[in-house]
Amino acid sequence: MSDLSVPSLESLESTLGGLDGKRILVRCDFNVPVRGGAISDDLRIKATLPTLNWLMERGAIVVACTHFGRPQGAPDPKFSVQLLREKVEELAPGVELIENLRFDPGETDNAPEFVKYLVDGAGGDPFDGYVNDAFGVSHRTHASIVGPPVSLPSAAGRLLEKEVDVLTRMRSAADRPFVAVLGGAKVSDKLGVIEALLGVVDRLLIGGGMCFTFLKALGHSVGDSLCETDQEQTCRRILDSGAPILLPSDITALSPDGDIGGDNGEVRQMGQSMPEGWTGLDIGPGTAAAFEEVIHDARSVFWNGPMGMFEDPRFAAGTRAVGQALADTKAFTVVGGGDSAAAVSEMGLTPYMDHISTGGGASLELLELGDLPGLIALRN
Repeated sequence: MSDLSVPSLESLESTLGGLDGKRILVRCDFNVPVRGGAISDDLRIKATLPTLNWLMERGAIVVACTHFGRPQGAPDPKFSVQLLREKVEELAPGVELIENLRFDPGETDNAPEFVKYLVDGAGGDPFDGYVNDAFGVSHRTHASIVGPPVSLPSAAGRLLEKEVDVLTRMRSAADRPFVAVLGGAKVSDKLGVIEALLGVVDRLLIGGGMCFTFLKALGHSVGDSLCETDQEQTCRRILDSGAPILLPSDITALSPDGDIGGDNGEVRQMGQSMPEGWTGLDIGPGTAAAFEEVIHDARSVFWNGPMGMFEDPRFAAGTRAVGQALADTKAFTVVGGGDSAAAVSEMGLTPYMDHISTGGGASLELLELGDLPGLIALRN
């Protein structure tokens, strides 16, 4: 059981008087990346195997459900789960996978009639129990997340339980020094988590596009870099509070005639200010070294968001440096899903992390708010 006391698989087995022959609906997050008609990363499917296998070993009839892509509430062949079915059959033979939940607008609307459809069997026999193992969407009030626990005996799967345990421990009882590294594009997307983390971390390292709003708030010119001018005052207030924030001291920037993802333009190392027309696209080598030093001295590290436009090799050095520092440190390391998890995987560093979350947005929201709608539904 985690600190949030979500019911376990064992408690579901006890409630149902055993699982042999019982039909169990398992909400999974199989929203995996697909390239060239093939699944390019099956981490999210493999992460659910401990739950699926545990249920089947006890004789349960397991029916999984997931969303896949953004089909706008209507059937769309592009987002059929057939590819997922083939992978699930390969990894967990015997598990049925129903069609994409988001083919019905009732999923994202949390419509009672769609909840009833799911609970009543989704076209098959009614379900006896429900398991949520989809941490990545447990911050959503969607029908398949918050609906079934109202009327079915329910439990958290192994993946969900582990995610909640790791992230709540990091939020409330992390070994110190506790360092958080935040990147990504927008301050506004992460303002809540920034303020929440500042209440618990010893140091907050900020890179990525979001650093430029902070630099602008300090009076630096940021050229054509991503900057949310409506958030400058908020960033200034946070910095004036004496918060333990470390901002980039140097930036890797692209000239006005350059293009991202190509090879045009000049790439230059600059300080905290940039000329008009230049675009900051990565933290500089001095900042990378400073971030590495702080990470190496930490005992707990949470990382969410790349340090730059890492898809372009010219602006990947900062993200690589942070990833390697997490791999090398003796601290307990948590990668908060999303692009950070993708970068870690791309760098071959996944085995060196203590925990890689399957949910970027969910991990941030849990750290910020301390709870999620999907967890509340299970407990209630």
